Amino acid sequence: MPCEIMEKERTGIINPIFTCQPCGAQYASIGIKDCIGIVHGGQGCVMFVRLLFAQHFKDNFEIASSSVHEDGAVFGAIDRVEEAVDVLLMRYPEVKVVPIISTCATEVIGDDIDGVVNKLNSGLLKQKYADRDVHLIPIHTPSFVGSMISGYDVALRDFVIHFAEKTKPSGKLNLITGWVNPGDVTALKHLLAEMNVAATVLFEIESFDSPLMPDKSGKSHGSTTIDDLKNTANALGTIALNRYEGGKAAKYLHDKFDLPTVIGPTPIGIRNTDIFLKNVSKLTGQPIPSSLVQERGIAIDALTDLTHMFFADKKVAIYGNPDLVIGLAQFCLDLEMKPILLLLGDDNSGYATDSRLLEMTEKVDFDMQIITNADLWDLDGRLKRKEIELDLILGHSKGRWAAIDNKVPLTRVGFPTYDRAGLYRHPVLGYAGAIWLAEEMANTLFVDMEYKNKKEWILNVW
Repeated sequence: MPCEIMEKERTGIINPIFTCQPCGAQYASIGIKDCIGIVHGGQGCVMFVRLLFAQHFKDNFEIASSSVHEDGAVFGAIDRVEEAVDVLLMRYPEVKVVPIISTCATEVIGDDIDGVVNKLNSGLLKQKYADRDVHLIPIHTPSFVGSMISGYDVALRDFVIHFAEKTKPSGKLNLITGWVNPGDVTALKHLLAEMNVAATVLFEIESFDSPLMPDKSGKSHGSTTIDDLKNTANALGTIALNRYEGGKAAKYLHDKFDLPTVIGPTPIGIRNTDIFLKNVSKLTGQPIPSSLVQERGIAIDALTDLTHMFFADKKVAIYGNPDLVIGLAQFCLDLEMKPILLLLGDDNSGYATDSRLLEMTEKVDFDMQIITNADLWDLDGRLKRKEIELDLILGHSKGRWAAIDNKVPLTRVGFPTYDRAGLYRHPVLGYAGAIWLAEEMANTLFVDMEYKNKKEWILNVW
């Protein structure tokens, strides 16, 4: 079979592609205005996640910890949640949303975060903070299953379940972006503005790229409000860009409030951006304007300059968040490239029935492997054993050693990217993202040609 989906043969994970569920829940929480999450676990469950965010965005984000120690791991640590909520609310009078995010240790010992939320709602909040509108939301994200992808998906669903409230029609579209960058949100909002479509963006992270002001203030935080979350039930419909990063929330809104719902495809490249705009038009009744037809034409022209001359038959490996990996693979196929290896780094059983992957198994006519529960050791080992030959790798910075050691150029895309400056400002989604990504891939190949002393005629210059 030219293209097949298979699980990694080796047991265990070495150099994982991404981290654990609580990370995803924390990423969702920092997208909400006046929200600080409490991670119920050891301090490292917050410290290392905040470090990842800081490395990627070059900004600081506020996340709290219940700071569970050895005694709590033995005897239970639910009292740490009660203390953490009290201290957090005293120290931050503006905080209104406090997700309680579980971790592997506290799930194993059986701490009842749902019960403590009920206790605090009827006790501490009424007695000490009666004048404040505070929402405590339990979010279960044990680290021994899933990944940061499923953690984000679960957290977004739980936020929507807690807040969504049917009142009067908002006239807005719900847009669930998934795990994207500020530059992607800017690009998506531009497309919607051109179509004159108002949207509730979940989550609004454009403000992650925060200014440093003369008074030295510059706190980074998302700007999705409680009212935005409540009004998700009153939207014209929902578009979730990613199946695995927001699909649960989109399904809940559809099932609970009967909202028209579209999940995917991720708008990477021309064809998927076309589908996205058609879906927006169908849900809102707004036509696609000539200005976006013009932008589409500019993008096609930019890709035509590169595709057959430089990209055709180039062999690519792709790793990272699953929806991103699948979208990038579709984009590469459209560019006449050969994505011969896709690494999907968790144990999600849904990959085997993903229609996008099944389409590849039916239509791809070259040898291509889609590996589930994969890791970066798998990529490095295949290269070292000469099982595959690659012209390019697409993925985040964690895979740089596999690229460096095997002398294969790497285009950084995804999360986290910390060994290149400012990538979070550049979109991957939409027509603008198609241009940026294709030119970044081409420039990566051109630099690699220089280092490997390939002839200049490949660049079509004399």
